Amino acid sequence: MPASGNRPAAHRVFRLIWWLSNALLLLALVATVCAGVWEYSVREYLRGFSDAIVPEASTPIDKVEAILGWMRNGPPRLEVTSPSDVSPRDPQDTLNYRQLLTVCGSATNAFLNLSRSAGLRARRLLLLSPDRSAKHVVAEVLLDNRWAVVDPTYRAILQDSHGNLLTRRDLQDPRVFEEATSLIPNYIKAYSYESFAHVRLAAIPLQGFQIRQRLDRYLPGWDEYVDWSLLLERRSFMYLFISGSSLIFLTVGRIFLAWLADHRLRVPRFHFRENLGRATAAFFTSPEIK
Repeated sequence: MPASGNRPAAHRVFRLIWWLSNALLLLALVATVCAGVWEYSVREYLRGFSDAIVPEASTPIDKVEAILGWMRNGPPRLEVTSPSDVSPRDPQDTLNYRQLLTVCGSATNAFLNLSRSAGLRARRLLLLSPDRSAKHVVAEVLLDNRWAVVDPTYRAILQDSHGNLLTRRDLQDPRVFEEATSLIPNYIKAYSYESFAHVRLAAIPLQGFQIRQRLDRYLPGWDEYVDWSLLLERRSFMYLFISGSSLIFLTVGRIFLAWLADHRLRVPRFHFRENLGRATAAFFTSPEIK
């Protein structure tokens, strides 16, 4: 407990922190609601888009073929004169602009969004060069209980000469890789599968902390536990996640500050629930007539 002479100053500091936390909590609440509405509208847009492309009764592999067929032979697309005018992380842009459907990252983004809306389990896969930089981006789709590789840039499901679906582990075999890619016109052979990841932590600063090595050691398979593709590739969902997480964090912090005010600092504060209860009771209670 602070000395009595220091209490007024401590109380002033606490009140500043208290009202700041309330303002941030309100801001986080508004941001969460706005991001939630944005994400809902994006999902509705994608649902309508995928319903127009993918027959409802299709098998999972037929759904993949339908999406790739639309990407390959779809209607004329919009053109953009300046790449900065569109976002590779906005589904409405990636699905409608020709330039974005020819770049591996945004083409995979478009494929993943449509796949999820069609009820498929899909995720992105980064193919890495020896220096851990991304050289190509493909997708993995759960087909026949296997994570089959789909390359949206080339509009192709990777298969061997017998039509068997291939996983990233299968494609690490040079013979299988050569057999599968020889069926894809103009495939760049440098896009091989020796090294891959779902999340490229090399892009994050402070690599001296060896983030990936520590995560791989203490949480093996961590990058497959969560759908990182949705978080990293869709802006609306990322903002919803950040604002929602902030709302939870600030709510817990406010609860702690309220406990601190009531049980340690003895600072009088506005009790919202109590005052709301009193106001409600006063509104619905008939006044006494003397």
